[in-house]
Amino acid sequence: MTLRFDAPGGVETNVREVAKRVRAAGEDVRVFASDLYDEDRWDRRTGYAPVVDGVPVTRFPVVRRAIPGVTMPMWPGLVRALSESGADVIHAHSHRYGHVLQAAAVARRRGIPLIVSTHYHPADRHEGRRKRGLLRVQDQVFGMTAYRVARALVVETELEARLLREFAPSHRIRVIPPGVDLAEWGTPEADRAPAGLPERYLLYAGRIASNKGLPTIVRALARLPADDRPPLVLLGRDWGERSGLEALAASLGVRDQVRFLGHLEDRSAYRAVFRGARGFLLPSEWEAFGLVLLEAMAAGIPIAASRAGGVPEVLGESAGQLVPYGDEAAWADAMQRLAGEDPRRTGWVEAGRRRVAELTWDRCAERHRALYRELAGG
Repeated sequence: MTLRFDAPGGVETNVREVAKRVRAAGEDVRVFASDLYDEDRWDRRTGYAPVVDGVPVTRFPVVRRAIPGVTMPMWPGLVRALSESGADVIHAHSHRYGHVLQAAAVARRRGIPLIVSTHYHPADRHEGRRKRGLLRVQDQVFGMTAYRVARALVVETELEARLLREFAPSHRIRVIPPGVDLAEWGTPEADRAPAGLPERYLLYAGRIASNKGLPTIVRALARLPADDRPPLVLLGRDWGERSGLEALAASLGVRDQVRFLGHLEDRSAYRAVFRGARGFLLPSEWEAFGLVLLEAMAAGIPIAASRAGGVPEVLGESAGQLVPYGDEAAWADAMQRLAGEDPRRTGWVEAGRRRVAELTWDRCAERHRALYRELAGG
């Protein structure tokens, strides 16, 4: 189960890709999700498809349970539905969410094995001291309740495992990295880019959100010589930051070099935007993993990313440049290397291809299926 499903996002992609493959392997898989489409805007929708990629999906209304300083989404009807589902295993996704506590209550009462994929994210740097303290309290509460009920806690990187061990039972942690669909990225001739893309651009893909470090790369762009400044394309849904970034770009004299594409539903166009880029940028403050890094590797473009969260584990020693978070000068240098003819470009791309071959959704789904069978007794 996941708060949002059939919606943009890394957790959502993980659930969808694993669920459809495990079901295709012959298991009875059902997804429970809320009716929330956009958590930032609290956008609830109707008319969702009842079956996605062959997987039946049951939707529940979501409500806010206000706790001072935090929001705890809960799903009325979920406890009863889980209790009556006949499930051999319950798998809940995300940390600090009400549906995880609801799933744990059912698992404990019914004796059903519970797995939680935490997708753990520490407090953002911009959060105030009080909010950071409240989030830390939530960590401890989940560690003492839901995570003691869970038979397994799935994380994506060794870093996430180390952070989780601070408040959760360490012997229940399993590291299962996510992946990418290499077959989807294997037919470049079939993809068509949207009209009007600039030439030799650098690309960011993801939410246009406050924790993604986007002001840093706009400022870094302004540091580059005006006659050798690559266009910057920002691909993804706006989470309230676009207007501020546009104002920043205008104040620095680079407004014409910054292009916002929004969210692309068309996967062919999405892949074509990646393939057409001179390089990929991920300046985030934190990434539990960073699925877009695997997509950049599959597209065959070199990467510069923040040395933050699980990113160093994903890139390894040679699959891209690691840049200090928020360091505008270092980012300007990295962007110049990607946009230019740096001889290391080929090495970064080749290392990325080798790395991404190890991280596929097929392998990820098979490891999940083995875990389900282990906990369900075969």
